[in-house]
Amino acid sequence: MRRTFDTLEREGQTTGGDVLRTTFEFELPRGYVDSSGTVHRHGTMRLATARDELVPLADSRVKENPPYLTVVLLARVVEHIGTVEDVHPGVIENLFASDLAFLQDLYRRVNQEGHARAGVECPACGREFTVDLTGGRLGES
Repeated sequence: MRRTFDTLEREGQTTGGDVLRTTFEFELPRGYVDSSGTVHRHGTMRLATARDELVPLADSRVKENPPYLTVVLLARVVEHIGTVEDVHPGVIENLFASDLAFLQDLYRRVNQEGHARAGVECPACGREFTVDLTGGRLGES
C-alpha cells in the first residue's frame, strides 16, 4: 500500500505543523462504466507534479489535438476510479462529459487554487474553528 501524507495524518504519524494534503477523494456524478457494465464512481486524485504537466506536452496525441491534454493529464493524476486501478487515457476518454467536467474542475481547484483557510470564532459561543474560504462545491464561497 502506498502511504501518502493523508495516510500518515490518519495514522497520527506526522510531526507538528501543517500537513500537506496530497490526495483527494471524489465521487463522480454519473460514473465510469467499464466493459462489463459495472459503474465506478468513487476515486482519488493526487496533486500534480511539474512532471505531470510537462510530459503530456510531448505526447503526439496532444501535439495533434491540444484539447487532448486534459485527457492525458487526468490519466496521470487520477489514482483510481472504483476498482479500476489502471487509469489510462482510454478510461478518461470513456467518461461521460459531466464526469470529465467534474474532474477538470477538481483538478483546477486542488492544483491551482489550493486552500484558503482562516481561523474564526463563533460569535455566539466563542468556540474557535477553521473554515475553508474556497468552498467545497461550485457556487460556494
